[in-house]
Amino acid sequence: MHLDVSELRGKRILIVGMARTGVALAKFLTQHGAAVTISDHKSKAELSTFLELIQGMDLTLELGGHQPKTFLNQDVIILSPGVPSHLKLFDYAKSRGVKVTGEFEFCSQFVKEPIIAITGTNGKTTTAHLIDVFLKESGVRTWIGGNYGAPISEYLLQPEKAEIVIAEVSSFMLEHAETFNPKNVVFTNLAENHLDRYRSMEEYVNAKRKIFLNTNQATTSILNADDNAVVELARDPAVQRGRIFYFSRKSSLEPQIMNIGGAVSTDGQIRVRTGPEIEYYDVKNMKMRGQHSEENVMAAILAAREHGAKHEAIQRVIDTYGGMPHRLEYVRRVGGVEFYNDSKATNVHAVLRALDSYDENVILIMGGKDTNLNYVPLKDKIRRKVKTLILVGEAKERINRDIGDYSETFLIGTFEEAVLIAYQKSRINDYVLLSPGASSFDIFDSYEERGNYFKEIVNNFK
Repeated sequence: MHLDVSELRGKRILIVGMARTGVALAKFLTQHGAAVTISDHKSKAELSTFLELIQGMDLTLELGGHQPKTFLNQDVIILSPGVPSHLKLFDYAKSRGVKVTGEFEFCSQFVKEPIIAITGTNGKTTTAHLIDVFLKESGVRTWIGGNYGAPISEYLLQPEKAEIVIAEVSSFMLEHAETFNPKNVVFTNLAENHLDRYRSMEEYVNAKRKIFLNTNQATTSILNADDNAVVELARDPAVQRGRIFYFSRKSSLEPQIMNIGGAVSTDGQIRVRTGPEIEYYDVKNMKMRGQHSEENVMAAILAAREHGAKHEAIQRVIDTYGGMPHRLEYVRRVGGVEFYNDSKATNVHAVLRALDSYDENVILIMGGKDTNLNYVPLKDKIRRKVKTLILVGEAKERINRDIGDYSETFLIGTFEEAVLIAYQKSRINDYVLLSPGASSFDIFDSYEERGNYFKEIVNNFK
C-alpha cells in the first residue's frame, strides 16, 4: 500500500527520538505540511549536533523528558528504531485512539519503488551491500539504507529516485510492521539476540517474522536452507504465498534446490538457478573470509538476478569485493601474527561464524555490554580453536562463567590492555581476533568506534 504525501497536510505528528532518523523524518513531514513535534529524553546539550540540522524548521521541540499530555494531543506517534515500543506511555496513547507506529513502517508506505528487504541475526549488512554492488555494477540505479547507513526517511527526501530500494531491516524496525510489503525478502539466519530488548527468544522471532506479513504471489523470499530456525519459519502459510528460493552449502540439498530454484555452494563454486538455466560462479578467489561469506554471496546473487544484475558483473564483484569494515576485517600482520577486527559480532551466533573461519591458534578478545546472552554454545569451538580467551567489559564475568574453563582465560580491566595482552600472548602463525559477542555500549558509542580503536592500537604495534 502506498500513501500519498498530500495526506500528511495538517496531521499532528509526534516523532519520538531525534538523532539522524528523527531529523530526516522531521524534514520530510514538515515539507509536506504536517504539524510536527519531536520528543526526546536527552537534553539540548546532548542533542546539539542534531538541533543544528533542524534550525529554522517549523516544528515543536520537547527535550529532556516526555510529557504524557503531548503524546495524547497527536494523530500519529512515530518511533525511531532505537526507542522500545513496549513503554506504557505508548500503550496509554493507543488506548486514547492515537496511532503509534515506527519510522520504517510509516515511511515505507511512501516508497513506490520495489524494495529488497534483508533481515536475519547476522550477515544483513554484507548481503545488502553485495546486492547493491551487484546491481550498480550492472548499471541499475539503487538506494541502500535502513538499519545500516541512511534511514529510509532520507530516501523520501531525495529528488531523484532509484530503480530498486535495498533495505537492511532489523527486528526493531519490524516491530510496527502492518502494511510493509517488500518485493523480495532475504532471510540470512536466525539466532538468539537482543534479549535486553525482548523478554524471550520467541518475542524476538515474532518481530522478525513480521517481514512476511504481507507476502503475496509477487513476493520472492530468499531463505537459508542450512538454518533450522529459518526453515521452520518458511513453513508459515504467509511465506508460502509467494515464490521461495533456498540457498545452501550442503551438496546433499543440491538436487532439491536446483529443481525448485535457488543456490548451492560447494567446492569453490556457486550454482544458481532462477530460471530455466543453471548459472555458475567461481568463488575460489573470493577475498572475504569465512564460510558464511558464501551464504551472503548466494543470497545476494538470488536477489540481484531478480532485478537485472548481469552474470559478468556479479563475477567481477565476487573476485574483488573485500567485505565490510568491522566484519572479519583483516587489519595487518605483525611479527607473523594476523589481526582481525570483527567488532560487528555483537551476539553468540556471530562469534560462532567468525570462529568457523579458523582451524586453530586463535587468541580471542570478547566482551562488552551485558545483555543476558547465553555463551555456552561457544564452548566446543573455544576448546578446539582458541588458545587464549581475553575478556573485557561489563559482560566479562558472565562470559567467564559460561566458557572460561575451555581455554587459558584472562579477565582484563581496559580494552587497550586486552589488546596488548592478546599481542603478548601471540606467537608466529597465530590469529588475534576481536569478536566480542556483545554490544559496545558499556565502553563505546558504537561497534564502529570499538573496531576503529582496535585497529588504531594494532596499527601502532612495532
